[in-house]
Amino acid sequence: MKLILSWLVTLLLPLALLFLGLRLLLTDAFLQIEYRMPGFPADQYGFTRQDRLRYAPLAVDYLLNNAGIDYLADQSFPDGSPLYNERELSHMQDVKRVMGGALAVGFASWFLLLAAAFWARWGRWWPDYVRGVRRGGWLTVGLVATIGMLAGIDFWRFFTDFHSLFFQGDSWEFFFSDTLIRLFPLRFWQDAVFFMAGLAAAIGLALALTLRPDREAKSGSRG
Repeated sequence: MKLILSWLVTLLLPLALLFLGLRLLLTDAFLQIEYRMPGFPADQYGFTRQDRLRYAPLAVDYLLNNAGIDYLADQSFPDGSPLYNERELSHMQDVKRVMGGALAVGFASWFLLLAAAFWARWGRWWPDYVRGVRRGGWLTVGLVATIGMLAGIDFWRFFTDFHSLFFQGDSWEFFFSDTLIRLFPLRFWQDAVFFMAGLAAAIGLALALTLRPDREAKSGSRG
């Protein structure tokens, strides 16, 4: 039983760490940093940085709140024209559905890891828990290295394959003049993927290198 629980911890850790990166992406802080990154492409149709910082948080808020698509459909430019067209609104509904599933899995993974940690402490299988976390750290590094390699070789192919898994047909493709592309060009997604992967890999590597189950076992036996 302890071995099964230990391996469950191993499998949960990559999900938890990738979720941590994803959740940090869905913050105003990331938008503030990203739009100020050196070389971030300007919008050829006229959005300034301030325009992006005004409109992009609305899209992020929609993904996190309980509102319907009217939350975005009611948004407009200063001249009264709609911020998003029907195709973009349909895609954002799909994105919210996918994001809802991802957030549910992420929160569940953290809940299970923390619950297992308390159980391990009180159930006298803490060294097995630590071994599971260490293996999970290495698993995260390996998984992220694979993702990074695929994304680094051909990001557009990686981006396309990812969307084909979660969205139907070409529903996620837009004109360069559409608001979603103007707010979130390909460079935005490149930086987002490498940030999320890099954060997960760094934490996973730190856990794998610093945790020592044998030491924990000895300290536990003395207590």
